[in-house]
Parts: sequence; structure tokens; C-alpha cells
Amino acid sequence: MEKAIILMGCAIGAGLALIAGIGPGIGEGYAVGKTCEAIGRQPECKGDVSSTMLLGCAIAETTGIYGFVTGLLLLFVAPNLFIGML
Repeated sequence: MEKAIILMGCAIGAGLALIAGIGPGIGEGYAVGKTCEAIGRQPECKGDVSSTMLLGCAIAETTGIYGFVTGLLLLFVAPNLFIGML
């Protein structure tokens, strides 16, 4: 019974951790859209605006990667650790 509860908790936690990918996707899409608008208004600033946008998207993507790694750990590593403690 304890094993089933541990597996259930890890599965629910992994699902919630993978929801973390939604935020970076929305944020990066918004940033790229605003970058396209800025380049459309002032094409001479394309290099500066694009490099700043790429750096911001890379930083924003780390939260999605952290959520993905956390989900994988909860699915494949944590159940064995918790069951071993019983």
C-alpha cells in the first residue's frame, strides 16, 4: 500500500513539474513577437534587438528545463529512493 502511494505521489508531482514548460513557451513567444515589431519599426537595430532577445529566451528556457528534469527525476529516480527508505 505504501508503495502505491509513493508511486502515485511521484506521478502527480512529475505531471505538475512538466506543466512548467507552459510559462517559458508563452514568454518566449511574446518576446519574439515584440522583437519582430521592434525590427519592423527600426530595421537598423536588428542586431542589438535580436541578440538581446536570444539571451532573454535562453534564460527563460532554463525554467522549462528545470521542470523537465524534475519531472524525469520524479518518474525514474525518486520512486526507488523512497521505496528503499521503507
